[in-house]
Amino acid sequence: MSLPAYILRRLLLIIPTLLGIMLLNFLIVQAAPGGPVEQMIAKVQGLSTDATSRFSGGGGDMAQQSTKPQETQTATGAGSKYRGAQGLDPEFIAELEKQFGFDKPLHERFWMMLKNYARFDFGESYYRDTPVLDLVLEKMPVSITLGLWSTLLIYLISIPLGIRKAVRDGSPFDVWSSAVIFIGYAVPSFLFAIMLIILFAGGRYLDLFPLRGLVSDGWDAFPWWKQALDYAWHITLPVTALVISGFAGLTMMTKNSFIDELGKQYVLTARAKGLPEGRVLYGHVFRNAMLIVIAGFPGAFMSIFFTGSLLIEVIFSLDGLGLLGFESTINRDYPVMFGTLYLFTLMGLVLKIVSDITYVMVDPRIDFNARAMA
Repeated sequence: MSLPAYILRRLLLIIPTLLGIMLLNFLIVQAAPGGPVEQMIAKVQGLSTDATSRFSGGGGDMAQQSTKPQETQTATGAGSKYRGAQGLDPEFIAELEKQFGFDKPLHERFWMMLKNYARFDFGESYYRDTPVLDLVLEKMPVSITLGLWSTLLIYLISIPLGIRKAVRDGSPFDVWSSAVIFIGYAVPSFLFAIMLIILFAGGRYLDLFPLRGLVSDGWDAFPWWKQALDYAWHITLPVTALVISGFAGLTMMTKNSFIDELGKQYVLTARAKGLPEGRVLYGHVFRNAMLIVIAGFPGAFMSIFFTGSLLIEVIFSLDGLGLLGFESTINRDYPVMFGTLYLFTLMGLVLKIVSDITYVMVDPRIDFNARAMA
């Protein structure tokens, strides 16, 4: 199978994959308690928590219309399917269901969602009165900054370090660097972030770096070189926290991959022919050993881009996609939840195809017939 045919096949597979993922998550979320109708009922009855304090717009107006729910008690309200709805007027509950789209059958809601998502129409946030796509585009620069720079630095550090550890396996360098890697494995990124704040952001010792935001106030008026320095100044600590906790796995993967290749017959033959060690490592071993490392790039990037940076965004007051996804889940903001799920699933599937293309760039001998059957 040629590369274009393989890519076309993988692109076509995106459709059923997306459909399956969206359907599974849709059913799980619909079955979970604490949906938007129940969230609004809790707000009306004064039981809402800080997690739902962002309610505004149409939902808030409806809440204000029913500030005294006990005055509308009916016998029917006692049998409501929503928790906490006892004593509320059934017509008010019906209005809430209509507002959030729950007046339609489950299959109809899912089909409408798929048709809209095919046009990249994700609707509006329940509680922010803002289109979901606008919210995602607004938050994306923060997450791209963390994900891109962190992943780039992790690869720039881990690959050379992993190769050196493989070549000097068992040496004192391998032993002490393994101790550093073990710490990276054991300590999560948010603890590194707290330590960096204590040491370098005015926590207890030095006050060298800012604690919030990507840029300083008045950044737009700075000259370009000052903008670049200010940007680097703000991202240093959050990116460092992610890199420290993220380089360990890739380093060991690189080392193990190289050690496995170094023991193969073609390496022994190349050395027997008197080829320089550098040519053996980077002319023969590198492209074979790097295949497994390249295969992990999409997952590494997406992990940092979306989920890995969540607590980092909170600690450093960076309003990115990780924080947006967390808040939408807590608030049961379904348009934001499913919109971000759709976008990130699509991005992950496309990045997987990009990874396969990179396979070919590293090793043109890749057989796509075999990969297509996998």
